[in-house]
Amino acid sequence: MTVLMAGCGDLGTEAGLRFAAAGHRVVGWRRSPDKLPAAIEGVAADLTTAALPPIPADTTAVVVAVAADSPTEDAYRAAYVDGLANVLDALERARGHDAGASPSLLRRVLFVSSTAVYGDADGGWVDEGTTPAPGGFSGRIIHEAEELLHRRLLGTGIAPVVLRLGGIYGPGRTRLIDQVRGGTAVAPAEPRYTNRIHRDDAAGAIVHLCTMAAEPGPVYLGVDDDPAELGEVQRFLAAELGLPQPASAVASEPGVPGGGPSRGGNKRCSNALLRSTGFEFTFPTFREGYRAILAGEGVRHP
Repeated sequence: MTVLMAGCGDLGTEAGLRFAAAGHRVVGWRRSPDKLPAAIEGVAADLTTAALPPIPADTTAVVVAVAADSPTEDAYRAAYVDGLANVLDALERARGHDAGASPSLLRRVLFVSSTAVYGDADGGWVDEGTTPAPGGFSGRIIHEAEELLHRRLLGTGIAPVVLRLGGIYGPGRTRLIDQVRGGTAVAPAEPRYTNRIHRDDAAGAIVHLCTMAAEPGPVYLGVDDDPAELGEVQRFLAAELGLPQPASAVASEPGVPGGGPSRGGNKRCSNALLRSTGFEFTFPTFREGYRAILAGEGVRHP
């Protein structure tokens, strides 16, 4: 059986390697397929164009994991809405060309989304039952793509699965570490909750939802167990690095880093539904995850 990774960046590649380790054939669509590891069959593809390669007839799951080329509305629309639509068009072409193969084998299409679709909740809890209320164009466009997925797969017998990931950190994703290390981290003046997931756990959740025996639900939140206050995470990293504690912002001063609106919305996301499927985290909180990253860098902890 084959898993198609439509979008094979850092997260898609890690998930693809895990599918391959579980015994699946993995085909990875990427603009530069030569950069993919040998375990993934790389195929040149630009998801923002309609001319996509044929989908293998024995495909059992498709994972759409894309990222915008730049932080602009046009780039987000091209990646998430147009990119997903082009993949779904390719699926329809495959079903029309060989109606005896693709429909009977393809079980799930998983779209990697974001908790940005919720916007700000003033520090409150959100879960899969919370109505999305994106505060910016990124969340709005990604939610539009989610609705497109469910609408296009309705009545096809293929299960659409949306995985809304929190902020991904891990190897090569060390923004907070870099800020603390560089002395530019500023703790918010008011409590600001953040939601994150280690890259490896995000990839593991993708594989789990695509391969678990039970029929998956339409939406899951991919976040770890601890929607931690940002200042707490910064102070933890400073202690692990043996550095001074970050400065605190002054709420009344406009333009002070950490004193303005929350970058990802001030909310606490629940992973209870994902955990109820039997998924287990390797890094259940930021403490285990960041310690693993720092250990990989050769940093000595106090």
